[in-house]
Amino acid sequence: MNRLAGATSPYLLQHAENPVDWYEWGDEPFDRARDEDKPLLVSVGYSSCHWCHVMAHESFEDGATAALMNDLFVNVKVDREERPDVDAVTMEATVGMTGSGGWPTTVFMTPEGKPFYAGTYFPPEARHGIPSFRDVLGAVAETWRERRSDIERQALRIDEALRSIAEAPPSTEPLTASILGEATRGIARTFDPAFGGFGRSPKFPAASTLELLLRRGDEESLAMVTATLDGMAAGGMYDVVGGGFHRYSVDDRWLVPHFEKMLYDNALLTSTYLHAWVVTGMPRYREVVEQTVEYMLRELALPGGGLASAQDADTEGVEGLTYTWTQEEAAEAGIPPELLEPFEHGRLIVRGELDDDLRARLLALRAERTQPFRDDKAVASWNGLALAALAEAAYRLERGDWLEAARELGELLLGPLSSEDGRLYRSTRDERTSGHGFLDDYANVANGLMELHVATGEARWLTEANRLARIAVDLFADDEHGGFYLSAADGDARVPRTKDLQDTPIPSGNSMLAWVLLRLARIWGDDELEQRAVGVFRLVEPAVRRAPGAFAWALCGLDLWFSPSREIAIAGSVSSPVARAALATFQPNAVVAIGPSDEIPLLGGKGFVDDQPAVYVCERFVCQRPVTDPAELAV
Repeated sequence: MNRLAGATSPYLLQHAENPVDWYEWGDEPFDRARDEDKPLLVSVGYSSCHWCHVMAHESFEDGATAALMNDLFVNVKVDREERPDVDAVTMEATVGMTGSGGWPTTVFMTPEGKPFYAGTYFPPEARHGIPSFRDVLGAVAETWRERRSDIERQALRIDEALRSIAEAPPSTEPLTASILGEATRGIARTFDPAFGGFGRSPKFPAASTLELLLRRGDEESLAMVTATLDGMAAGGMYDVVGGGFHRYSVDDRWLVPHFEKMLYDNALLTSTYLHAWVVTGMPRYREVVEQTVEYMLRELALPGGGLASAQDADTEGVEGLTYTWTQEEAAEAGIPPELLEPFEHGRLIVRGELDDDLRARLLALRAERTQPFRDDKAVASWNGLALAALAEAAYRLERGDWLEAARELGELLLGPLSSEDGRLYRSTRDERTSGHGFLDDYANVANGLMELHVATGEARWLTEANRLARIAVDLFADDEHGGFYLSAADGDARVPRTKDLQDTPIPSGNSMLAWVLLRLARIWGDDELEQRAVGVFRLVEPAVRRAPGAFAWALCGLDLWFSPSREIAIAGSVSSPVARAALATFQPNAVVAIGPSDEIPLLGGKGFVDDQPAVYVCERFVCQRPVTDPAELAV
């Protein structure tokens, strides 16, 4: 066992028996690198990364390669999910030096932590123009010995470039509603009318883009949404047997997936299908919501609370083995031939509509198989996304069991995933935490707590969301250029502070916090919070015009900002008929507060009317006559 044996990360624990003398990121490897005048080899990945496993098996488990690494470098293993700040810097460096990125990321650094050479996967022997890993090790070590000044100049240039990205000035162009129309047209140009989705294969589930199009609401936008949701739900990337979505489709039909399942994808797509069901009334979308929530609570729920991060694509080293079927297995299970599509190695994918009995039978048979590895750390950020989805789905579908699960998740986030001083931790596993949280943790948890407030009517969750959002402003805000840094002001000084702005594959911390701050600003009547959010929009404005699909959640925030303020204050139970009528439709640009509560300004002076629950619809705290009759709110 090496030094990783005591790690909290399941990914690092996967490497605890490597012959490589791995360190976790921290003071110890940097001190040793300085003392021995060696560069660091920093390898970044995550537990469900296929090529991370391949490189580990080929190189990190190989004694001769490990000996070379141990002799020439100080070796550091990083879980990108625990340390998104290190991942952001190493990925920026890799893309800057090679023109592309991916995982595993292999980055060589000076003892001061400055990258000077980078790549991704390196094979054990040279092939397809990629040098062998051992050749790379030798070449880097030789350059370190003989051309140190060149390395130091390269490292300085890269470090300055990384820091300058985060210091980009905000746009001075006016922010107008025309941005949304231009963005929608730009997204439409990438739409695949044959199978849905955006761009060519591989196809990823663009949840933020679909949410933006649902908000636009016109016929063309809704057609893109339904075509994409129908294509994904047909099966393959969507697991029609067990529910839940795999990471992406390698083809354009959504048929052949990369079989890993990520919590964040399933959380976001639950919300998107739920909203599409509210808008269209299509029963299949509700079924997908129900099956995906069931999947998350069945297979990702952790004994100590929270939801696991991911399930691996591979089982026993074979991708998709748990999820696919041989001809013999399919025949024995009674799967109709028309529901089978070819995968590889003679195995088949189930695709199409399954009746309840067949689905239950296949799921039971599949449960008897060896299951893929589960990364059982609970990441605050991703559990925040799951909380938002679970809470809203529980309320809209009237599932009391889901609502209780959402409450328990909220308690985990404000309990074991929070420190004594009220800050969030990044993740927890086996009652151990991995360190303080990052921007996306605060943004997504605050958003989830706001949805939990609406689902329960309990004021505590909204006031906690407000508290966390304001802590996030204090910890992450860039007062000079606007927007928010990924890491806190008191974070790891070795890592340049970067800004995560792109909404792929999940909403960036900047976009989500802007969304949260705008809603809180309308509930608290706080113009400063609104201006903080607008600072994010000014940062992304130039890039939004070039690549709107990469900033779709920021565009959702802009849509909220441009929309007339609609504040719904509810006095009384959120389950009352008048409250349900007020919340029944898809109103993404409305804000909701439920009380009574003395701590929430929007609820000030608003109470029951003739002992009846009442709904107050307001604009900038100017309210219409309170309504107690649900019929008056029917749309």
